[in-house]
Amino acid sequence: MKTAAVIDIWVLVFPGFVLLDATGPVQVFSTANDEARDAGRPEPYRIRMISPGGGAVTSSSGVALLTAPLPRRLAGATLIVSGGRGMEHESAPPDAAALRWIARAAGSVARCCAVCTGAFALARAGLLDHRRAVTHWQDAGLLQAQHPTVLVQDDAIYVKDGAIYTSAGITAGMDLALSLVEEDQGRAAALGVAKRMVMFLKRPGGQRQFSSELMAQSEPEGLHDRLTQWLRPRLTQQVGVEQMAAACALSVRSLHRKLREDSGVTPAQLLLRLRMERACGLLERPGMTVKRAASQSGFGSEYNLRRAFGAQLGVMPSEYRARFG
Repeated sequence: MKTAAVIDIWVLVFPGFVLLDATGPVQVFSTANDEARDAGRPEPYRIRMISPGGGAVTSSSGVALLTAPLPRRLAGATLIVSGGRGMEHESAPPDAAALRWIARAAGSVARCCAVCTGAFALARAGLLDHRRAVTHWQDAGLLQAQHPTVLVQDDAIYVKDGAIYTSAGITAGMDLALSLVEEDQGRAAALGVAKRMVMFLKRPGGQRQFSSELMAQSEPEGLHDRLTQWLRPRLTQQVGVEQMAAACALSVRSLHRKLREDSGVTPAQLLLRLRMERACGLLERPGMTVKRAASQSGFGSEYNLRRAFGAQLGVMPSEYRARFG
């Protein structure tokens, strides 16, 4: 949608909120106001920080923000629920009263959004049932375990499902906010904001690019790590699940089950992730061609690499190379 009407942006925070979860999106909308004002247009956004009870709310970094109380009228507004320290735990804020307010507000606002672990608040408010959603990659498994009806997308930077929006960890809230600017003001306006903030209009790749290596390192004795170490030198070979199971001294069924329990992926998904990581690393090298990257990462052909990049990262290998090569 494109509109000249002023849009209210309400950013909801709780004690211990992550500062950039809240201020990152705020800066995107504020920069959109700057761009509009410099171009002689009315400012498109009216931005407010809110909290239950209002007043000063201290972030996890110790910086406090002054907030307004929860508004009564939210029709047409955009609500953004910031993530916070420990919010993935059911005993953490928001409390039951705040969750009821979020649930009611979602019925009035034009868009209800969450940044990072703010998705847990939306889930506890019943807003993510049978919807696609994302949170920080470290907490995606916990979100799925606590709320089995949520369709957790573990690699997305942000997800839109109807009027409900969720984003991955911390800076992904800025990507989400920039996408909202594009919805409201069009691509040219969003690109202007991205340029001024030195951001990608569309960030290449999903959050999985940040998580796979770290996941393997975090569990040095786990099945994920053992299979990863076995696969890395064999990425250019034809590797079947039977070979993977034999390498781990497991049956095929046990490998699937144990790897799912260990890291939430199937053997085929792990192999694809590792080949994608290899391809990304190759494309970041000066002078690397897409054809050579496809061959050296195990995809075999440019066609296969383009299909994988389009499905997994949402960009083409040539675009990724142009940005990072």
